[in-house]
Amino acid sequence: MDHRDVELLAIGAGPANLALGVALEELAPDLAARTLIVEQHEDVAWQRGMLLPWSQSQVSFLKDLVTLRNPRSEFSFVNYLHSIGRLDEFINLGSFTPYRLEISDYLSWVARSLTAVRVEHGRRVVGVEPGDVVAGQVTGWLVRFADGSTVRCRDLVVGAGRDAHVPAQFATLPRERVIHSTEFLDRVGKLDPAAPHRVVVVGGAQSAAEMVWSTHQAFPNAQVTMVMRSIGLNGYESSKFTNELFYPSFVDTFNAAQPAAREQLLQEMHRTNYAGLAPAMLENLYRTIYLEKLTGAERLRMIPMTEIANAQSDGDEVVLTLLDRKTGETDELRCDVVMLGTGFAKRMPAMTRALAAAVGVDDNFTVTRKYRMTLPASVEARVYLQGVNESTHGIADSLISVLAIRAGEIVGDLLDGRATSAPDTRPRSAAELLATVPHPA
Repeated sequence: MDHRDVELLAIGAGPANLALGVALEELAPDLAARTLIVEQHEDVAWQRGMLLPWSQSQVSFLKDLVTLRNPRSEFSFVNYLHSIGRLDEFINLGSFTPYRLEISDYLSWVARSLTAVRVEHGRRVVGVEPGDVVAGQVTGWLVRFADGSTVRCRDLVVGAGRDAHVPAQFATLPRERVIHSTEFLDRVGKLDPAAPHRVVVVGGAQSAAEMVWSTHQAFPNAQVTMVMRSIGLNGYESSKFTNELFYPSFVDTFNAAQPAAREQLLQEMHRTNYAGLAPAMLENLYRTIYLEKLTGAERLRMIPMTEIANAQSDGDEVVLTLLDRKTGETDELRCDVVMLGTGFAKRMPAMTRALAAAVGVDDNFTVTRKYRMTLPASVEARVYLQGVNESTHGIADSLISVLAIRAGEIVGDLLDGRATSAPDTRPRSAAELLATVPHPA
């Protein structure tokens, strides 16, 4: 089986670890040359399940992978546009918020542009465990891949995101009847566009609304029903005062706050990211429902203040038991496909919890201000977590807003750790020696 040694391994080639790769090349070129980023997919894409051609980011292009840390960087979104000859058109568009397709292509461009940090695709991680133990100290990690290969590293950065949240009542349904937003684009493309599908979309935020709109437009004979717990669809909370809480500098304020204050901040910021819709989407949905009622061709409806108490198969149908939160009464709704806009699990990802368990740490572990997992004193090797630290670093932790600054902070902490630790005097393998040689992109 294939085995290699690297100094730093980053799992996931999404925005977080690509920002880290850029920061390494600009701040720590020696370490960059001994760094590997692995990605389970065969390409780099942003929000691949919801990469709809008309969908836009809600974040300014200036909050790219690097500009807030280094405005002169060659890895900026502006330089990307310049390099592909589309800067004039973007400026003329007059928008601060690019299309998702543009951001996704930008990320792919960054991955191709890295010259020291290596990025490998088709590398699905199936396990992480202590790799090296010297004098009772864990000094490295062993990462196992689906193809049977392994990589040993001194330090590890996990930036693969949270696990998709599939509520328990849907877990027993046949896979072909349930589509989570993370796989929407691929799965919905396999449905017959002319069939009279009965589709139920669960959720009341942006991803659920985008699935509703996309399905309604792509399947002209479909009946699309949106079921939500809330009293109705709401717009994003996006005042300039509120948006100041997305500043990278606010991470310090949040991290130092009392637990009760953190909880209040997270609750009040919920509508800025998780429970709201973009204004254009709200307008589209409302006008569509209005016009359908006007013409009598109603294919889109919404059921608010309702929970799905149970879901089961009945032949080729899915039977949903709806609980009306206003009256307490239940009703039955039959459909062909259920689409879940239910977001992501709040708990730490399974991979991270398994890693913690391997060194005797339970699920309640936390991270330092510099995103490093708090591990036992017997573990010298470091693990950094990106995008899963809202409870300690604020609601922006899973968003693009803080990527550039966070990447620089993690690199700084990595370098500090190397400055204070004893030099590694072990014999180096041929793979380790080759890893220090710069290579072309």
